[in-house]
Amino acid sequence: MLHHIAPEVVQISLMPRNSINCYIIEGVLVDAGIRSSYNTVRKALEEIPVYQHVLTHAHADHQGCSDQICEAFSIPLLCHPDEVCRTETGMVTKDYPSPQHWIAKLQQKYWAGQGHRVDQTVVENDFVGNFRVIETPGHSAGHISLFREHDGILIAGDAAINMSLLTTATGLRLPPNIFTSDRQRNIESLQKLAKLNPAIICFGHGPVMRNSDRKFEQFVAKCSALS
Repeated sequence: MLHHIAPEVVQISLMPRNSINCYIIEGVLVDAGIRSSYNTVRKALEEIPVYQHVLTHAHADHQGCSDQICEAFSIPLLCHPDEVCRTETGMVTKDYPSPQHWIAKLQQKYWAGQGHRVDQTVVENDFVGNFRVIETPGHSAGHISLFREHDGILIAGDAAINMSLLTTATGLRLPPNIFTSDRQRNIESLQKLAKLNPAIICFGHGPVMRNSDRKFEQFVAKCSALS
């Protein structure tokens, strides 16, 4: 299902209640759900053409159909240098705190896609269209977010999530510890994002949030106080 968020920003909701999302920003596909998301993403790209694909990070619910999409549409794949190994091998759960946990094993077996060659890496202050790359490590080593200055749109990946993954209730949360390599570093990355005062925040999990009441900054301040 396609949701037009802002000019040249489209959310593709890949699971009910926005539980897994990817986005098309200015002709670029951001993330690609799980392996079985392929048909949904393919149909979206037949409607809205893209010329490249970038990953916020190479976890199974973000790189799941990247290989299939890049092959089908002949588009290059981009990620942060610290995500290249997972992206190219498809072994995406090795850096989890507990890679032998049954959920990690399930994700690797059923959600993760095959590895795909990375054509280009992106780092802090590079641009993807008009979106500036913000390095936001913590959830994974090379996690990035993308920020468009002129209208304050933030693609946050999994730096924060906007739902409970257990109940699907909407609300800002840190990503689960079981999938997060460094919780404290993740909070520091959120502090960096809060300084941008984003107007609209697009999450990998949960509905898009309009931030007119500064809920995001309040959430980050609370996380920082508890860390």
